[in-house]
Amino acid sequence: MKTKAVFLLIFAALAGCSAHPDDGRPSRAVLASQQAAFASEPHEVRIIDRSRFDRRFWPTDIKTPQHLPLGTILIDTKNKFLYLHRSDGTARRYGIAVGGTGHSWSGTAKVGRKAEWPAWYPTDDMRNLTPGLPRRISPGTHNPLGARALYLYRNSEDTLYRIHGTSEPWTIGTEASSGCIRMINEDVIDLYDQVPIGTTVIVK
Repeated sequence: MKTKAVFLLIFAALAGCSAHPDDGRPSRAVLASQQAAFASEPHEVRIIDRSRFDRRFWPTDIKTPQHLPLGTILIDTKNKFLYLHRSDGTARRYGIAVGGTGHSWSGTAKVGRKAEWPAWYPTDDMRNLTPGLPRRISPGTHNPLGARALYLYRNSEDTLYRIHGTSEPWTIGTEASSGCIRMINEDVIDLYDQVPIGTTVIVK
């Protein structure tokens, strides 16, 4: 148990987390209704009380911020938004967390792989900085990649950056990660179902 607790603290440190957790609970009726939508998931999807978050970071449909082909993902790291572009001039906008100082990145990539409830494989740099960090963290509610992951590739090579869920939803709207794009698990599941392999991802 002590080892598990230590690793959970390590995950928070690697992610650069500095905010306090969201302890708010939706009503029992709302919780039961929302939880039912994820009953078939192999791990619990912990429902988030959206009222505890800035409304800017709630999923919403808006007029596209710029004209891009259908299905393109645009990530605005400055304002902490991810846009999924549609064919009718609208986009689905989600709140995200982005890389902290020294970990930000930009450019164009493709979704090269997708995974549901992925395992986490810390990079060599992470394990060098944190001796004893396992090479593999099993899928589950405390896994830093959350319920889904979209793996970003350039020129057919893995960039090691991902769009993924999170076990730390209170970090949404902040610069908290080691460069990856975090989403609330409910939101990344919604995005995952709409995004095929080969989707263009533009990070600004």
